Amino acid sequence: MRLIFWAGFGAFVIDQISKYVVIHMMELARIRSIDVLPPLVNFRYGENRGINFGLFGDGSEASRWILIALAIVICGFVLWWARKNVQTRLAAISAGMLVGGALANVVDRLIYGYVLDFLNMSCCGINNPFVFNLADVFIFAGALGLVLFTDDPKAKPAAKGGKRPRKTTGKKAG
Repeated sequence: MRLIFWAGFGAFVIDQISKYVVIHMMELARIRSIDVLPPLVNFRYGENRGINFGLFGDGSEASRWILIALAIVICGFVLWWARKNVQTRLAAISAGMLVGGALANVVDRLIYGYVLDFLNMSCCGINNPFVFNLADVFIFAGALGLVLFTDDPKAKPAAKGGKRPRKTTGKKAG
């Protein structure tokens, strides 16, 4: 659980620092647009009141608190599940990244009423209108990592030679 905590803490801090630097120190909230490595990486100011791509973002106070509660419940479930199922370091790091990213977005909703987004990536003649933040990257990478790096507890390896070990009754033969 210690590795999950530190990965989550790292994801949370990196996201919050990046938002503070880009939105407030670089004044993206005022400027609205900064081309970093056009067209691949750009900063575009965004306020996400919903979930991914602004879905369910009607802007009401009720939806804000429902999304906060939902994120906290999901984080609790991931931590409970990870405690019982995560066997590898990469899976633990993935769980931490997912939880840290989700909690970073929760803090945005608590402070601002919405999630601050600033990253925009376009390529190959396709103009992407959507913005996201590093917490979203951590959530996505964490979920993907849990899928890839968590062992299936039901898949037991067969014994050498492809035969399953015999069950014993505990009685001595003889």
